[in-house]
Amino acid sequence: MWPHVIILMCLALQLCHCAADLCNWTGGGFAAGLNSRIVLQVRLRCTEGSVRWVYPGQALRVVLEPNVSSASRGSTICIKPFPSAFGASVFIERAGILELLVTDASSGRTEQQVFCFRADGPHRPAIYLQASPQSDGPWSRHTVGFRYELLGNRSDAAPSLGHSVLKTSCRPCNDTELLMAVCNSDFVVRGHIKNVSHNFKHQTSLVEVSAVRVYWQRSGVFEQRMDPSLLFPSWRGHIHTLLQCHVKPGNGEFLFTGSEHFGEAWLGCAPRFKDFLSVYYNARATHQNSCDFPLD
Repeated sequence: MWPHVIILMCLALQLCHCAADLCNWTGGGFAAGLNSRIVLQVRLRCTEGSVRWVYPGQALRVVLEPNVSSASRGSTICIKPFPSAFGASVFIERAGILELLVTDASSGRTEQQVFCFRADGPHRPAIYLQASPQSDGPWSRHTVGFRYELLGNRSDAAPSLGHSVLKTSCRPCNDTELLMAVCNSDFVVRGHIKNVSHNFKHQTSLVEVSAVRVYWQRSGVFEQRMDPSLLFPSWRGHIHTLLQCHVKPGNGEFLFTGSEHFGEAWLGCAPRFKDFLSVYYNARATHQNSCDFPLD
């Protein structure tokens, strides 16, 4: 019922184009609340960003059309609705057909949910938010929205959550994959496993890492904290992986690599550091290393 009602409404309504930067949009539903014929329309051109709709009224249509060469057909788009997204239902619009992802009634329970879909076809997919009618007025709601990411060919290290079509491999990386991982990963960290906790509901594990060195990271997943036993700051962070990988705490120094999605680190290759050194020295001696890695 919902998709048919909304499609008919879209054909009849006047679209209101709203200003935004290339990656993010924040706007209010004031105009839509005053004119029931207005659908707010936004176009975003980045591979990741966020949409925040304050005091939602009527409908909001967000078209994702990244202006990069990697945003070709076959790319995967993932969205993560805000956990407090009461007041709107979320749809995916492809070729004029709407697919319901989150209802207003269930949106408050999606804080761990990531929805992924293929961006196939000649038309860019759109995210459609339909504000729910409220008996106490359109301004009683607060903020709804979502974060989005275009994964492209990085799907092998993406989280397997919710309706995601992506999987994370638990097999050990071969030498070639390892050498590529230290060059292309979102984070590369040398450290120890301090603790591992499990979430059986979502079939994931959370690895607490005490880092000796953070070579690089895309965002601030690993942070410096004061360690009273050492009298100087140390790096700490958490890395997600699948429960089926059976990660356990233990002795030894590892080189952790992987990808970041929606502010969370996901595990890729994680060899023991001494094993990585052996692979890297052999590759460098034969000029087969993919990039120069700092060994000091």
